[in-house]
Amino acid sequence: MAGRGVTIADVAARAGVAASTVSYVLSGKRSISPETADRVMAAVADLGYHPHAGARSLASRRAGVVAMMLPLRDGMHLPVLMQFASGAVTEARRHDQDVLLMTADEGPAGLARVAASAIVDGLILMDVEVRDPRVEALRRLGLPSVLIGFPADAEGLTCVDLDFEAAGRMCARYLVDRGCGDVALLGASEAVYARRTGFAERVREGFLHRAGSRAEVWPCPDDPASVQRTVKELLTSKPELTGLAVHNEPAVGHVMHALADAGKRVGEDFHVVVIGPDEVAERTHPQLPSVLVPAETLAETAVRHLMRKLDGLDVPESTLIEPQLTLR
Repeated sequence: MAGRGVTIADVAARAGVAASTVSYVLSGKRSISPETADRVMAAVADLGYHPHAGARSLASRRAGVVAMMLPLRDGMHLPVLMQFASGAVTEARRHDQDVLLMTADEGPAGLARVAASAIVDGLILMDVEVRDPRVEALRRLGLPSVLIGFPADAEGLTCVDLDFEAAGRMCARYLVDRGCGDVALLGASEAVYARRTGFAERVREGFLHRAGSRAEVWPCPDDPASVQRTVKELLTSKPELTGLAVHNEPAVGHVMHALADAGKRVGEDFHVVVIGPDEVAERTHPQLPSVLVPAETLAETAVRHLMRKLDGLDVPESTLIEPQLTLR
């Protein structure tokens, strides 16, 4: 039982509630307990319920809105997220579409709620985890979607991203080419690795693959005191360390202060490379080489792919943007 043959009564039976409760959850007209709402949303996702799909088809009209699920949670850097949002909104307006921003912590139930209410034509999903529970919900719901990121199983999905594994290799090669022996990657925060977020894991894999056995990867917090402590512990544990890649935008400035406090002369006897926005690498002293995460380009590409899907046109299942290293 799925898709157009599913009724509100079917959803109610699956969730063990009254049909009116399902209606209230989907419309938001009455306050329903979170536990009951979660059961209803899970039933909607399981059954692939689309209450307004028929009406929309008869009207031959789209909602004119695409949803973008932003990862407003631990380990995500807000200025970069706003670049993604800006790119999506700018490109969507070129197609006469508006953008509804959602938060990633809404999970599969949030996807089901949006799909069931028929308020959006499609969805852009960010902060994709290697084993992302939202992926199966997307497949069940059948809502046109594009992922910024790659899960382990991307079959049948449309995914775009920076080639983060190549970015990790590029940073390692930069350090090795400058004669660095022991090197390390200060990566994303512990929370990002704990979620098994795809981009963080791929940077780590690429860095370790290119840098070899003398490389280490350490999670890096965001707050100044914790960054200082982490850098100090890293330098103590690896006294021969002369090369560092940083994949944590808010930590870069604090890392540079910690290295200066430790007597490291960046650009002379110690080398640092950044994965992140240009402005982060440019406002340090000395300025740092960096691999840009092209947030706006990725978001614009995702919107263009989604528009083509909505028009019934073919799109590539996988789009990887080649990283570029800028020397300063």
